[in-house]
Amino acid sequence: MRFKDLSQLKRPKPLIISLGSLPQHILMAKYAKDKAFKISERVGVIFEKSFEWYGFTLANNDHPELITDIGLPQNDLNLQDYTTLGSQRIAEFQESLPEDVLINGWIHSHGDLNYRHFSKTDEQNHLTVLDFVAARTRKPLAKKEIAIQDLVLLEKDHFDQKDLAKGSVSLITDGPITEAKIMETIYGSFCYSIVIGDEGWHEQQIHCREGGILSGHTTVWSRSTNIKFIDTQRTLNPEEIQAIGKEVKEKIQPNLNPPTELIERM
Repeated sequence: MRFKDLSQLKRPKPLIISLGSLPQHILMAKYAKDKAFKISERVGVIFEKSFEWYGFTLANNDHPELITDIGLPQNDLNLQDYTTLGSQRIAEFQESLPEDVLINGWIHSHGDLNYRHFSKTDEQNHLTVLDFVAARTRKPLAKKEIAIQDLVLLEKDHFDQKDLAKGSVSLITDGPITEAKIMETIYGSFCYSIVIGDEGWHEQQIHCREGGILSGHTTVWSRSTNIKFIDTQRTLNPEEIQAIGKEVKEKIQPNLNPPTELIERM
């Protein structure tokens, strides 16, 4: 057989049926935004100097895409230009939350630094958070056909060992069939990352992981995005502001004389 061009040798594209999608932008309650900047303000007032801090963005189980609140965990170490994030802290904080609340990302401050972007350290923190929250934010995105060469169709109780030796994959059914498609579920997970500054600026990204349940093929990717602020009719009251100050005193740990290696940020 002769081919006019090599395009005739391409494999047919696998069948893909869309089931859903991951967030294209970040949804955040105005209350959560105000709380984040209030934490930064309290850090500056209480410690008389601007320090980085980190917290977790929180959502309800029935709407994991919407950030409704900010949770402030016990920070491992806070410097003027460096903050660390460990998986143990994430697990501890998740366990302290009500069952209907989940962590869907993290937020941190660059204080009064004139560095309005995510750093190399932040990139590692993104992956740490995504690894932890992936199971809680996972959703089916598509059904995708798995192309299998030498698929052998066998009928239950009507094959022997020689039949099993044939092909690369054997599909055993309870009745005779002549054609079959193997479709795997593609799951996707996401987490949000937000960095803010004392002057009121913010930058944000969405980090996503997609993977096939059968093939095990996984891709991880990130993109910068915008935030859509939602008015949930909840506002900070004086009692909450007082509670934020108390949390800052208990959970932020400034170190004014850190080892040199800890402040290597880039």
